[in-house]
Amino acid sequence: MKFDKDTRIGEILENAPEKAEILLEIGMHCLGCPASLVETLEEACMVHGIDVDEVLEELNKE
Repeated sequence: MKFDKDTRIGEILENAPEKAEILLEIGMHCLGCPASLVETLEEACMVHGIDVDEVLEELNKE
């Protein structure tokens, strides 16, 4: 699965649970939060002050 800015955090965790480590390493420690299930990657990055394009690059590496 290819991720983009509109991919929900919940979708990432459901389709590629191994990617949770990347999100945790960049400071997204609220992966179990109910809001994370509907929050987009772009929204989560904004809240955490993280560059969404850098995160996408990491998430989409094979």
